[in-house]
Amino acid sequence: MTRRLAVYKEWFSSSSMPPLRSAEATHTGTEEEKLILQQRIIIFSICISSNMKMLTVSALVCAMMALTRAAALPEASPENDQTAKSHLVKRSTSCTGRWSEFSGRCFHYVPRPMTWAKAEKNCLTMGGNLASVHNELEYHELQRLIMSASYEYKETWIGGSDAQEENQWFWSDGTPFDYMNWCPGEPNNHSGRQSCLQINHGAQKCWDDYHCHFKKPSVCVKKI
Repeated sequence: MTRRLAVYKEWFSSSSMPPLRSAEATHTGTEEEKLILQQRIIIFSICISSNMKMLTVSALVCAMMALTRAAALPEASPENDQTAKSHLVKRSTSCTGRWSEFSGRCFHYVPRPMTWAKAEKNCLTMGGNLASVHNELEYHELQRLIMSASYEYKETWIGGSDAQEENQWFWSDGTPFDYMNWCPGEPNNHSGRQSCLQINHGAQKCWDDYHCHFKKPSVCVKKI
């Protein structure tokens, strides 16, 4: 716009005036000069007004675009923030990946053979423990996990142990030892060194106490 105004000023000031003549001619020339001057002033005013309007329109367009973008953004509110946080909590505590949900807990079968202690440590690294079992339905769920992964009922470590005191069984996750499914004659602490609980033992696929240093698959559990 500044450049255009400079051009208009230069054109307005540099335009030559008509030469002087006789009094009558001078009077006529003066009228012509006034007319020309008025025309130039009108043109100059129109040019300035036109450029100002263009700038005003451009500014209005930019302002409208900014307001439109601002209106498109969702308004933050404590309620929305709380909803978002609750959704994050729900996602972070659900059974994901290879974990399967059953009765309010997540279970995971680990096919790699490990000693009981290493199997427990492996479950801890995943945020859980070796599995505890509290009713028959949960036990059948563990068997189903093992069968679906290995296509057989493999002998498998879960979280039972009486290593601290003979015949005082506890679960490694700290829950009550309130359900048992021992095989006939078990636990017998054969040779005095059987302190860890394996499942799917024998023809009845029941529980057995066994040597903790043997390597077996395992089942982990964690809370939702």
